[in-house]
Amino acid sequence: MTPAVIKKRKIRIPALPSQERFFQSTARVKGFSGPVGSGKTYALCCEALRCAAQNPGRTGLLGAPTFPMLRDTTVPTLLDRLAQHGTRYRYIKSENVLTLEASGSRILLRSLDRYEHLRGTNLAWVGVDELTYCASEAWQRLEARVRDPETRHHRMFAVWTPKGFDWVYRRFISPKEKLTGYEAVLAAPGENLAVLSKSPDYYEHLKISYDDLFYRQEVLGQYLNVNAGRVYHAWSEANEDSSLRFVPQAGICWSLDFNVDPMAAVVAQHLNGRINVLAELFLRNSDTIAMCERFENLAQPFLQAYLDANGKPLPISVHGDATGQSRSTASRTDYDLIREYFRARPAFKLDFDYPRSNPPVRDRVNSVNAMFRNARGEIRMRVHPGCRELITDCYEVSWKQGALNFELDKVTDKTRTHVSDALGYLIWQVARIDGFQRQITPR
Repeated sequence: MTPAVIKKRKIRIPALPSQERFFQSTARVKGFSGPVGSGKTYALCCEALRCAAQNPGRTGLLGAPTFPMLRDTTVPTLLDRLAQHGTRYRYIKSENVLTLEASGSRILLRSLDRYEHLRGTNLAWVGVDELTYCASEAWQRLEARVRDPETRHHRMFAVWTPKGFDWVYRRFISPKEKLTGYEAVLAAPGENLAVLSKSPDYYEHLKISYDDLFYRQEVLGQYLNVNAGRVYHAWSEANEDSSLRFVPQAGICWSLDFNVDPMAAVVAQHLNGRINVLAELFLRNSDTIAMCERFENLAQPFLQAYLDANGKPLPISVHGDATGQSRSTASRTDYDLIREYFRARPAFKLDFDYPRSNPPVRDRVNSVNAMFRNARGEIRMRVHPGCRELITDCYEVSWKQGALNFELDKVTDKTRTHVSDALGYLIWQVARIDGFQRQITPR
């Protein structure tokens, strides 16, 4: 039988300077670290296709932290590259396996959140998108799988956005802990001129959305100790404003943290992209009905002013902790109890707006910090000095020491975090930031 002949052709890959350094690296384990807009996923998929071409008939794995990220970002970029190269392939979507027809190379497309499922496969190469959002155990499982005896060029590679001095930093970059055989290319901010030519204000716009620390990490690609010290580092005395008053032309926001002791809430107004926190509620050893009673009393002046100005019920948007939809009293959730309480009070018009699951703590905190003071120095949230518990939170809430993930210290002082958590749930619904803005590098 005549063996199949694989025709080789050279494909030129357009690349930015940092991407080119990543492609040229001959390290067995290499990484590409860069800010948003630096073409990390593009570089990852180009490297994956090159590894597949170098190892005909063998199997590699292309992974991402979660299946939605794999589906929405990594796989579309890979398919786009194949289309641009004119490469024929078979993609079995139900199995998340892609086969290159000419070489017979297979690419397993996998999410890495359930890393124990990665056992058992011999691989020629592995590439991972946004490695800093993966558990170190997932990478370790994959390291053990890159052992296909028929492979010519074993490779592991990954791309990521900096996330502080985490396990990825220690393995790839740290002067003291970097592992032998590991190499990382650090992309410079603003390098992607193709993005800037289409959106000249791309990075400037992010200054509005991000606080200074998050901007330096995500947009400038700096490695910072963002998982230590004060959580609300963007807060300052400039955020306190004793002149805040209820604006009767607008309704109010009521956001709750359904802890038992204390149960906490903030009352605010969302006006033209800004947040004015007018009051707080801080109830020790309490319940949802008691919170409703306290809120009703607090809101009476707001109700009267709104009725006088508009002649109709006071609009109240209710935000809060996602657990409020699951915890129950006599089979009723906390939100059900609030609805029931105000059903007999038609002067209040409630609209409920809360997430089905709580957002990641880090994303919620970044959103709050960006409102306190963004990277352009703009203050878009002010707090009345009467909100003493909230202000204390802003000064004293810290990150949990030694935690592998971003966790708040809720143990040192158990009265802390709850009012600021309530504020965070409000910000997440009305003014969240998008920490994963992507720009595909133009061809």
